[in-house]
Amino acid sequence: MLNRYPLWKYLMLMVIISVGFLYALPNLYGEDPALQIQGLRGAELQLADLDEVNEELAAHSLQTKSSALINKQIEIRFNDTEVQLRAKEVLNQKFGEQYIIALNLAPSTPDWLAGLGGTPMKLGLDLRGGVHFLMEVDMSVALKKAQEERVSAFRSDLREEKIRYSRISEYKNGVQVAFKDEMTLDAAKRVIKKKHADLVIDDSTDGGFFLTAVMSEQKVKEIKESSLQQNITILRNRVNAIGVAEPLVMKQGSDRIVVELPGVQDTAQAKRILGATATLEFRMVDQDGDVRSAVAGRVPAGSELFYERDNQAPVLLKRRVMLTGDHIIDAASSFDENGQPQVNIDLDSKGGNIFSRATKDAIGKPMATLFIEYKPTGKRDKDGNPVFKKNAEVISVATIQARLGRSFRITGAGSPQEARDLALLLKAGALIAPIQIVEERTVGPSLGQENIDLGMQAIIWGFCAVLVFMSIYYRGFGLVANLALGLNLVLIVGVMSMIPGATLTLPGMAGIVLTVGMAVDANVLIFERIREEIRDGRGPQQAIHKGYESAFSTIADANITTFIAAVILFAVGTGPIKGFSVTLAIGIATSMFTAIVGTRAVINLVYGGRRVNKLSI
Repeated sequence: MLNRYPLWKYLMLMVIISVGFLYALPNLYGEDPALQIQGLRGAELQLADLDEVNEELAAHSLQTKSSALINKQIEIRFNDTEVQLRAKEVLNQKFGEQYIIALNLAPSTPDWLAGLGGTPMKLGLDLRGGVHFLMEVDMSVALKKAQEERVSAFRSDLREEKIRYSRISEYKNGVQVAFKDEMTLDAAKRVIKKKHADLVIDDSTDGGFFLTAVMSEQKVKEIKESSLQQNITILRNRVNAIGVAEPLVMKQGSDRIVVELPGVQDTAQAKRILGATATLEFRMVDQDGDVRSAVAGRVPAGSELFYERDNQAPVLLKRRVMLTGDHIIDAASSFDENGQPQVNIDLDSKGGNIFSRATKDAIGKPMATLFIEYKPTGKRDKDGNPVFKKNAEVISVATIQARLGRSFRITGAGSPQEARDLALLLKAGALIAPIQIVEERTVGPSLGQENIDLGMQAIIWGFCAVLVFMSIYYRGFGLVANLALGLNLVLIVGVMSMIPGATLTLPGMAGIVLTVGMAVDANVLIFERIREEIRDGRGPQQAIHKGYESAFSTIADANITTFIAAVILFAVGTGPIKGFSVTLAIGIATSMFTAIVGTRAVINLVYGGRRVNKLSI
């Protein structure tokens, strides 16, 4: 019999719609302003920590909606954002050294629904508010570092093999070594080829005996890609240390990084922490050199002149770096016995061994801690790369009392806040190459809410306009299409809420508005085909059957091509374009289901299996 669905199809439809409603439901409950508190370095919090936090908030008359210990982390909810921001400030002052305190929006979903995995959609920066940074990485510094490492490695390798050289220096993207005779050049060439197989080696005896080893184009590309990925990892560590809920750090192009921090109000601190390229170098003080002569411009070979941070006193340091901040695995600020800020540092095993060997024969001699950072100048070189100014200051000079190992401390960080920032940067890692913020956008919470309101108005008005048109033009069948359109919106929200990585942005809301208009296209094709069949003299049941059967291939072709376009937009697009493509792709899939399967089920239920003389279409 025509136009009859078996029971299992109705049951399947009901299950899918029920699941869609269930997972769309959390979006009706809204979210509470909250603070998410976790221990430093993954430390687990206890009920005693919760009591301590609650006492501090009560002491400042800050009213909470609820507070709980969840998965060894503290979650405190508030009734409004003003109290939330004040509470973060109070807790940072009291517990900034003990906890990571992040602003958050906690879903108000009931426990029974949350137990089923129901969560509201994640909102993008343009809807929630926060700050957006586009950062550019200076790849020339990354290549320079790789080149310096090669020079140091060549020196060590040649010394180990007792091969004497006249001079070793940086050369383009590689190293050039000069020798006195051809025999030594050949011996060096064998050693370098064996230990540095990834370099392109050339030897020349024209005008001297030189060995030149440069990085291949593939190697240069690998260094750039590795530098970008390492910077992304380090920026993620810094974001986590700042305490931001649901941040976004991702690659854009070959040398740029996008950082989005939802809910961040202190953009100055975020810029300072994310953009800094702080690291440390530990060097011995040159006690034999004349500081006055160095200040006058006569710096001894093998030494460099720097100045102390506090009093700008000149200090002459050896060029040889004993240890860099790359080996630091942990850093925490505290106070010494005189109440002055200090930073306690832990090294990895390799760094501990290096430092132990370096300080073995230096007991009783002064060692300086050199703080280095690159600051953007806003200028660009002839190749279009951002220009950075290197700033190096001596923050402490101390006499080595004993052989140093994996743990030690440095002083001279300045204020307690500087000590905390330095510890945070060192713990998160030094950037492999400097970065410059080339674009910054700040979206306030009120503007984010305004975007939500305007987006919802667009969806509602578009929805209502389609409802009115379909009801008037297609009458009873139009009402069925309107029902399918409503279900389609519910399913879009439900699917977006179920996908862990899906985020609703303002362009995403535009995708939903577009889907509302496109969703009825399938029904328009079907209904027009039914009208044609009726005009050709077919009966109502035959017209319905032929209408759905004949229009399916056209509907499938149109939606598949649009879906492919959405996938391509997602693959090659960034940020807003991805948000648009996600909602568009989901909307296409759900609209095909509701427009073809959903409306057919309702029409079969109303008209199928009985004699019908006229259709309301």
